[in-house]
Amino acid sequence: MPAPKKIARRSLLVASATVLSLSLTAPAALAAPTPAPSASGSASPSATPPANMSIVGGERLGQPGTQVNLAPGVPVLPKDVTARSWIVADAESGEVLAAHNAHWRLAPASTLKMLFADTVLPKFPRNEKHKVALSDLEGIGAGSSMVGIKEEETYTVHDLWLGVFLRSGNDAVHVLSAMNGGVKKTVEEMNAHAEELQALDTNVVSPDGYDAPEQVSSAYDLTLIARSGLQKKDFREYCSTVTAKFPGETKKNKKGKTVRESFEIQNTNRLLTGDYDLPQYQGIAGVKNGNTTNAGATFTGVAERGGKVLLVTVMNPQKGDHNEVYKETARLFDWGFKASGKVDPVGELVAPRGAARPGAEPGATASAPGAGEAGGAAAGGTSDKPVASATAENGSSGIGTALAIAGGLLLLLGGAAFLVNRRWPLPDLVRRRR
Repeated sequence: MPAPKKIARRSLLVASATVLSLSLTAPAALAAPTPAPSASGSASPSATPPANMSIVGGERLGQPGTQVNLAPGVPVLPKDVTARSWIVADAESGEVLAAHNAHWRLAPASTLKMLFADTVLPKFPRNEKHKVALSDLEGIGAGSSMVGIKEEETYTVHDLWLGVFLRSGNDAVHVLSAMNGGVKKTVEEMNAHAEELQALDTNVVSPDGYDAPEQVSSAYDLTLIARSGLQKKDFREYCSTVTAKFPGETKKNKKGKTVRESFEIQNTNRLLTGDYDLPQYQGIAGVKNGNTTNAGATFTGVAERGGKVLLVTVMNPQKGDHNEVYKETARLFDWGFKASGKVDPVGELVAPRGAARPGAEPGATASAPGAGEAGGAAAGGTSDKPVASATAENGSSGIGTALAIAGGLLLLLGGAAFLVNRRWPLPDLVRRRR
């Protein structure tokens, strides 16, 4: 099937990433979290994708199997990618460079937390404080990944989001959901936001991504969601923070004085931190990993090289090697950077529906006005300080934000497509060591 016509390029301004030659390698003891048991007890998904899937983004994306336009000068795809579903897309233009079962609806695991963050993050200023009630922690699935939140302790919204992004803490998700009016309301809002983004393969049952009947997403949808989230400054900061300090439990020390110490948490994204069998990926800057019994390992990542920024999503590799989801993601990133500018796209990442509404502001979806500037600096929200110098508050390690991405979305007017350029002044990114 011939490749679809190239779409008008959406403007997604991406600041270049400068990575110091000294790589950061995580200790071997910091292994990926143990997969949580399936809440539904359901079996693994079928090994065969549906014959007919969604065609959002292009007809070829709805076809099973690998979709790529190989031609002279285009590198061959890596042969050792075993994932049930994956996608490689240009974050700036929205072009899908290659895909495999892109719209296969599979269990997403904690990659669904990207949608949770994109939906809820703009609602609360980062310095807002919340005292955790026992009811806030109800309904957390057995075996869930946790950051270590304690009832009757007070945390800032900033603390809670660090728990969500770095430790994939289901406890942090449930506390933020309680602040947002409860899990049921949050799930409804997440589903509405998914529809707004045209992530139509996605159905949310639990906001933390814990295995549940009928909770699904797709590589295509997770990539759309990541692209939306990365337009928000706070989202970019949290997903690229490597280590931070998290508040511990209030106790009395040996002198009888009440103290509250903090402990260090590290991002579980192994392309960001590295591991004993995996180097830190050059140019990586997020986004989110996941792992449950039903979903297997899932991951969406964003990386920059040579002025090109790519998004890669990998779902459920069938090879059981340690860190396999990251290894397969790295191979697809490598291919994408070599193929970018040489391969004709097989589809596109569509714009949110709100981008087509009269009066819609470029760079903001209808369900998340202000692009994540929650409350503004005056209200204790995100400030306008350069992203490269921003650090995780409350005792962060000083490892800065890894990538700055902001942008404009395609604005459809009168049935014709017009390129909307809205360039936000974002600095070059520097990843700093301690």
